[in-house]
Amino acid sequence: MDTQKCTHDSSVIISRILLPEDANAAGIVHGGVIMKEIDNAAGVCAVRHTRRICVTASIDRLDFHKPAFIGNLLTIKAGINMTGKTSMEIGARVETEDLLTGVKTHLASAYLTFVALGEDKRPVAIPPLTLVTEEDFRRNAQAIARKALRVSEKKKESECRMDTDKC
Repeated sequence: MDTQKCTHDSSVIISRILLPEDANAAGIVHGGVIMKEIDNAAGVCAVRHTRRICVTASIDRLDFHKPAFIGNLLTIKAGINMTGKTSMEIGARVETEDLLTGVKTHLASAYLTFVALGEDKRPVAIPPLTLVTEEDFRRNAQAIARKALRVSEKKKESECRMDTDKC
């Protein structure tokens, strides 16, 4: 296993044309199709960073700003924002391009947490992330804040399950 990696070592850009089977009768692409592509791109990024099987642990809030249509080129840019001991946060930016006009649209952004697995399918340590650019440091700081919020929300949910008066 490599000891350290930079964001650019594992970043990925994946594109594909959106087809009729991806859409509803109005020609608008299903959100689930786009979610699958986000998960796929982030998964490739996670495996490139760890060179191990990785699984999705969570996806933070996903808002669609605009619709995607049949014939659009869907592009997902994914990169690691932060690494922990066995997990990592990957940011994904989703864009569409109308190939006839060249107009590009920011469709959505999402943050996914992936866990690397060992041969026994249990979480294993992953290489730390070496921050190089100002952008790397900014994204890492934001990821740390999101993680703190996720941990706080999980704690609240757990307390709520144990004692509904805390809900």
